[in-house]
Amino acid sequence: MKFRPLHDRILIKRLDKEQKTAGGIIIPDSAKEKPQEGEVVAVGTGKRTDDGKVQPLEVKKGDKILFGKYSGSEIKIDGEEHLILREDEILGVLEK
Repeated sequence: MKFRPLHDRILIKRLDKEQKTAGGIIIPDSAKEKPQEGEVVAVGTGKRTDDGKVQPLEVKKGDKILFGKYSGSEIKIDGEEHLILREDEILGVLEK
């Protein structure tokens, strides 16, 4: 299924964190926190300004981003968990 977010919304897929601690202890799924890093899967067309113009989004497909712990709405697409959030909920873009 294809999904295209509207306006300033962005579709994110969470990136999996390391499953072990530095000491080698394996963390069970029930004790793990959901990661706050993700990869942009799809972006909307942009935010509409007060004068009616569309301001394009700064993030693009493939960007790695950081977002707040309780940001966005969780959805499932083709059995995979994704997150939809607005551009202003993104804290930053991770660059190499």
